[in-house]
Amino acid sequence: MFQVYKKVNKAIVEVEKDLITEGYDFSDQWIHMSNPTDKEIEFVSLATSIPEEYLKAALDSEERAHIEKEDGVLMSVTDIPITEEDDDKYTYATLPFGCIFSDKTLVTVCLNETSIVYDLLAGRYVRDFNIHKRTRFFLQLQYVIAKKYLQYLKQIDRASQRVQSELEKAMKNEGLSEMLSLEKALVYFSTSLRANNAVLEKVPRLVKFYEEDEDLWDDVLIENRQAIEMSNIYREILSGTMDTYASIISNNLNVVMKTLTALTLLVDTPAMIASIWGMNTGVPFEGKQWGFWVVIGFNIVVSIIMFIILAKKKMLK
Repeated sequence: MFQVYKKVNKAIVEVEKDLITEGYDFSDQWIHMSNPTDKEIEFVSLATSIPEEYLKAALDSEERAHIEKEDGVLMSVTDIPITEEDDDKYTYATLPFGCIFSDKTLVTVCLNETSIVYDLLAGRYVRDFNIHKRTRFFLQLQYVIAKKYLQYLKQIDRASQRVQSELEKAMKNEGLSEMLSLEKALVYFSTSLRANNAVLEKVPRLVKFYEEDEDLWDDVLIENRQAIEMSNIYREILSGTMDTYASIISNNLNVVMKTLTALTLLVDTPAMIASIWGMNTGVPFEGKQWGFWVVIGFNIVVSIIMFIILAKKKMLK
């Protein structure tokens, strides 16, 4: 599917679908394509003179972030953060987002619907949103993407703190699994942000900035680098936390095994002594009525001595 937006009286409004027919003029308008069909891609490509391979670039979930310009058409693919709800929990990942523009047309493409577009339309992170100024639109888009990363990174940090608090009360597999999922999300974010930063640093060589765009470009770089630093910090903290919990689990297992070993010695040694006196061969005190109590007393003494030795070696904690 795709939507078309145009500016009317300083407001960005969506063009009605019924008006978009063959021969429609997309000049100075913004086309956003979300998981488009081949027919829709062909239609937009013919109407805007943008190559189909540019429109399809962001539809590959494994596409790397890059930027290129040819025949007056600039095409960039950057990674955006996404979140999905899975079993009442949110999982985080990244997805390619394409932005293609020429002197007359502006097109964005994504494999799934994303809140990035709605944030742009709502003016949530940027002011004076204008689809007529292509370079500024691209920079504002990247600014919103960086802000979205920061927003999700804060959510991941809060989620990791909540899981850590739960694990301190009771070590459960569900908590460890969620921690692993958050760590994986941070790996995706960190990798994507570094790739996006490489694209942003290449932009001035391909696009001419207006004077008022210089500050915006600096802001985009700052926000993106801040997101990189935050993702790296959270990733290191989470990785260290996972290692700590792994050590705690291993240590707890060692304590349990040590205690079980000590209890086995305390139980089996008296049982072994008693079994010796239960043999059919001749043994001391055989036929004596008081022999039973001698064996019991010997077992008690041996058990006490073993208990003292194990306690001194801290085998019973």
